[in-house]
Amino acid sequence: MNLKIIAAGPESPAHLEDPKRLAELDALAKHAAEHGHTEQDHDGHDHHHGSDHHAGRPQQFSPRIFESRDYRASQETLAVLADGIKDADLVTAPVVLPDFYHKQLLEMPSSIAVATRNSIRPTLTSAAVNCGMALLTFDAPRPNDEQITRFYDDVRKAFPFPPTMRPDLTFDEVLRCATEGAEFAVDRWNLDPDDLLAIEEGGKLDLDQYGGKARVREEVPWLLLQLSRMRFGTIGPSTHFVELQEVEEVLEPEIAAKLGVHKGQIALQFHAGGGTLTGAIGALYGPRRAGSRLLKSIMNVQKPLHHFSTARSFSELRNRLALYFKDDCPPIPRDSAEGQRLMVSNAVAMNYGFAFRLKTYSVLRRLAADHFGTSSHMVVDSPHNSIYEEDVDGEVAIVHRHNTSRAYPAYRMAGHPIFSKTGQPVLVPGTNRTCSYLGVGSLGSKQSLYSACHGTGSIIDDFAARGLSTEDPQGHTTLRFHYNQPDPQVVKHLDNRGVDEGVSILTANDLVKPVARLRPFAVLN
Repeated sequence: MNLKIIAAGPESPAHLEDPKRLAELDALAKHAAEHGHTEQDHDGHDHHHGSDHHAGRPQQFSPRIFESRDYRASQETLAVLADGIKDADLVTAPVVLPDFYHKQLLEMPSSIAVATRNSIRPTLTSAAVNCGMALLTFDAPRPNDEQITRFYDDVRKAFPFPPTMRPDLTFDEVLRCATEGAEFAVDRWNLDPDDLLAIEEGGKLDLDQYGGKARVREEVPWLLLQLSRMRFGTIGPSTHFVELQEVEEVLEPEIAAKLGVHKGQIALQFHAGGGTLTGAIGALYGPRRAGSRLLKSIMNVQKPLHHFSTARSFSELRNRLALYFKDDCPPIPRDSAEGQRLMVSNAVAMNYGFAFRLKTYSVLRRLAADHFGTSSHMVVDSPHNSIYEEDVDGEVAIVHRHNTSRAYPAYRMAGHPIFSKTGQPVLVPGTNRTCSYLGVGSLGSKQSLYSACHGTGSIIDDFAARGLSTEDPQGHTTLRFHYNQPDPQVVKHLDNRGVDEGVSILTANDLVKPVARLRPFAVLN
């Protein structure tokens, strides 16, 4: 392994902080001192979203930025984050991880984690929660090009793009997805129940405490549930992919063995969304930038019909108008009726997403068995867009992650038969032209709100553009398949400097412990 450990976070002696950023922090501290406000002022009785109890002034925290000498967080992108959380009731410093960049279609930058005390802030994650990635391994020799081509031909048939409008689920099955999550998928597609051990939260957020199926019917419009019968368990192009890899090097043999990973093993990593219902629920609770024209047209009718027809008073109607129908997407108090509605809907979307991706897994493992003659083992399935209630420094906080994976160390996984010994597996992909990494959450991940970046693509692109990364000296290639053309193309690899830089930052700050490096040899995206 040749990782250049030059990266650092705020607690590291090697941290290379921007003087301008330090000056801004000093100014904030001076302002707080002059006005008698410190981080310890809060008395624990705040019930107002977006601020503390000091005359509407929110607590100020400078972002905790994980970067390196060669990869720095963009000041312009940091300004976008600062504007988005300027009134937030932060529990601790917001986290900026490697691969920090901003897509104009999204409200907030990628690679952030933000914990708030009593406000739910949907724009601090994706409009469609539970987009995620999974890794499975095969105990079979590396397939030849003919086997690979037949495999991807069948993958394209199984997941056509554009997808069909044919219903894949019954209405009752959608309700089961929403309430049972991945447990429904295990039962419906005859999967091994042990696969649930590899999925974050076991693939299910509890809805029984809120009323189960009856509450789902109450909070999710009938039309959205009907639409969610279609396009279930798909993948599609863009940043989503189905990639065949080989375990090139094992860096932590004991942990790898516990996870069922060994050198020379064939693996499949895929990146898929959470399905129709996740995006629909996101659009239901605010004017989100992302979303298809069709979804926005549906919401023009469905959103007011749903929120206004179920309001129980004029005051509640007026509150919903302010929360969901203005130009922005304001925070919602967790300890309010609307906060509970949103958390119920968030759990519904997460559960549907877990079931959605496990259906995708069921198809891919069957095709692998058909073409490679092997069984498969699920190593991990992890979302990177989520809103969870989690313990932060001894209090329950609302943790928002945007294109950021959860990275619990072993002590936060108590009771899990494997991860309590290894830590939560974390996928840190490169691109189809570089290696990717499998890691586990490490002890220092507390400083990043137990979070890690979900990829290193922007670092790889930046390094290539600046000449810091060049063509792979060993001449590796990837056979790249497309949805819109029948024949694959051979793509030459870059060296691993970009992905290694991202992993170095995580490693130097003890956020993630790298376990294995995987090299791609075929991909569909």
